[in-house]
Amino acid sequence: MIMMNKNHFFLLLVFMGFTSVLFAQKKTENRNTYYKSEMQSLQSAIQKNFYDKPSGYYRVVVDPTNWEKKGDYVREYTYIWSLCAMYQAANEIEKLDPKAKLMEPLLKIMNDYLNPEPPKPGYSDYIMKLKPGERYYDDNQWIGITALDAYERTKDKSNLELGKLIFDFMMTGYNDVLDGGIYWKEGSFSSKNTCSNGPGVLVAIQMYQATKDKSYLDAALKIFNWTNAKLQAPSGLYWDNIRTKDESIDKAVLSYNTGTMLQSNLYLYESTGDKKYLKDANAIADSSLTFFYGKEKFRDNYWFNAVLLRAYQHLLKYNKDTKYIMGFKKCLDYSLKNDKNEQGLFEGKDGVQNLVDHGGMLEILARYAWLESRYDLKGTSSTLPK
Repeated sequence: MIMMNKNHFFLLLVFMGFTSVLFAQKKTENRNTYYKSEMQSLQSAIQKNFYDKPSGYYRVVVDPTNWEKKGDYVREYTYIWSLCAMYQAANEIEKLDPKAKLMEPLLKIMNDYLNPEPPKPGYSDYIMKLKPGERYYDDNQWIGITALDAYERTKDKSNLELGKLIFDFMMTGYNDVLDGGIYWKEGSFSSKNTCSNGPGVLVAIQMYQATKDKSYLDAALKIFNWTNAKLQAPSGLYWDNIRTKDESIDKAVLSYNTGTMLQSNLYLYESTGDKKYLKDANAIADSSLTFFYGKEKFRDNYWFNAVLLRAYQHLLKYNKDTKYIMGFKKCLDYSLKNDKNEQGLFEGKDGVQNLVDHGGMLEILARYAWLESRYDLKGTSSTLPK
């Protein structure tokens, strides 16, 4: 038998403890980089398959013939909506790596969609020098939301200026028809939609938080109260739109509409201190978790779900229960396992690989890369410190 004195025994314990820490640290590192790795892989796949280097623009789909076979027309380059998705994803990636500098080149591309015509400048849905299309209020609002998210992070005044440009444009779509609300797109007066009012609240309330100008808070509350009165379902979730002709409701329920209104409650709670907004946010979150993620597969497209994830992530500031991000995670993991092909791309709901879906998934993965560095995403729902 080998005899060991106290000093040797102590050194052995120290060594064993040190190696255990290294092993645990390595295990934690592996656990905490899964979604980051998936994000980086998708980012590369998007650049390879969607970006057209000669033109400097992104394509709307990988294979246009898939849409053409179905009788749908697709332009060569992407619509602004897809760039809205990529722009928000870029902001989330810059949160992880501020040196990434992904937002600036995307904004440069988007500026080719900017239409300066009266009543206020706003982004067209297509490249101006080719064949400008229509100006959708929601397309513009998504850009404003991202710009104001970036302003909160960087304090770069150009982002605040872009937020103001979007606010001014979107308010040209507000009037007293149906007692208020913003139309879906410029020049079309057939409906007022949750998708143009929910994000409208967010642009207004983020402008208020950035400037403390009460007129923005007043605008946010006006749009918020109208949307709740006209488009909130008894379940607490949100219908799609109300038609101006007969006040009939399109009762489609989509994750992004619930997401913007859930997050609106959180911003209003922060801005007013009124706890009713936080109470309502928790109630909406509970209803949405069951409805959208109860079957462990996404009900609608990736980008729509990314907007609801924004609200779930925001809610973690005030409700530490991880059940929302864990329920969402089950659907994400299913898609990563079953919907990704050999190119590293994902099949959309219509079987077409389009950029807006991939921008949405890129944002989701960037957000989970952030979450996995702060929460235990291996376990089940739990209450954890931030």
